[in-house]
Amino acid sequence: MKPSAIPEVAILLCTYNGQHYLSDQLDSVAAQTYSHWVMWVSDDGSQDNTLSILGEYRSKWSNGRLSIVHGAASGFVANFLSLTCRTEIQAAYYAFCDQDDVWNADKLQRAVECLQAMPPDMPALYTSRTLLVDADNQPLGLSPSFHQSPCFIHALTQNVASGNTMLFNHAACLLLREAGQAVPVVAHDWWLYLLVTGAGGKVFYDASPTLRYRQHSGNLVGMKTHWLTRLVRLRTLREVWQGTFRAGNDRQLQALLRMRAKLTPQNQQIVTRFMAARERGFLPRLLGFWQVGIYREPLWSHFGLIAAALFKKI
Repeated sequence: MKPSAIPEVAILLCTYNGQHYLSDQLDSVAAQTYSHWVMWVSDDGSQDNTLSILGEYRSKWSNGRLSIVHGAASGFVANFLSLTCRTEIQAAYYAFCDQDDVWNADKLQRAVECLQAMPPDMPALYTSRTLLVDADNQPLGLSPSFHQSPCFIHALTQNVASGNTMLFNHAACLLLREAGQAVPVVAHDWWLYLLVTGAGGKVFYDASPTLRYRQHSGNLVGMKTHWLTRLVRLRTLREVWQGTFRAGNDRQLQALLRMRAKLTPQNQQIVTRFMAARERGFLPRLLGFWQVGIYREPLWSHFGLIAAALFKKI
């Protein structure tokens, strides 16, 4: 990418039947204090008024500010990856955007200022906490806070980088594009967290929220908060016991192997040791996991990881 005095941000918004909250999100993007951005929208086959709303905003915003393309109708992960992999989208930074959130006015400004000091050839990623709100935009509480520094060992079993908060540089985008849009990973944001840390890049975690993360019945992916926490814990345990967690790890590890050349030598060894440990017998398996150093946050989640290791569910 050519250097720019004012780096441009390409906002990557994916939509699907988002008419109820889309205008709130678009208005919050328009109100950003950092104004050097363009928006690319990939619609995944909406049957409601989503496309009409997008058309209205494209008309009232300046020419070239908003571009609309069509996704492959294969789910939100494929939609985000396919949009990110479109080579006609070229910017200094990229920001994933969900259709039903509300961004704080300084969201882009904070993220860009955080990443600007990074060398342009080093993959870098910014992520933050969120303020959880209900369908009527009333606060429910903050998303969980993570205290350990983001790293590849952590990324192997847990994602701390929520996609709707992410801003990443062009070097990180190139990793996603080299991996391709058809990679069968669990989530686009987790995949980017794995790639950036695996390649020796930098992940910045901001403990201050930068957006209002709406929780409602139509959410494809929600967050845990307050009274929902116990239900999410039970759901997570069920997924681990049924093998969903292990199956997801299988897919992501295979994807990492295809990107092995981009990993640091140390992280190549970590992947090899982690994969070997997963297939061993009881005591060698536990020893292997301990030697790799995998962990999750908070403490109750780490205990769940230990239980999953005991029963070969990682």
